[in-house]
Amino acid sequence: MEQSTKEKIENIINENEVLLFMKGTPVMPQCGFSAAVVGVLSHMGIKFNSINVLEDPEIREGIKEFSDWPTIPQLYVKKRVCWWMRYNKRNARKWRINRLF
Repeated sequence: MEQSTKEKIENIINENEVLLFMKGTPVMPQCGFSAAVVGVLSHMGIKFNSINVLEDPEIREGIKEFSDWPTIPQLYVKKRVCWWMRYNKRNARKWRINRLF
């Protein structure tokens, strides 16, 4: 990844308390996993910003290298990636995201 892409990703993450790198937008998700995360965050009343990785190929590939995680969506809360979001799609009520606030 180019240094400029890394800095761009770092800046985006640092500027947002809760940030979702996703395919599509919260109003129009372009993948089921992105839609699931949006649904849980919305249901829990958590305000978040999002980045549509489909609009920026550098961000789309760069975020995978940045986090060392090969898939999207990726949720960052207080500058930290939340790996557990991926594994608990079916058990949304068990997500402990509210402990992070």
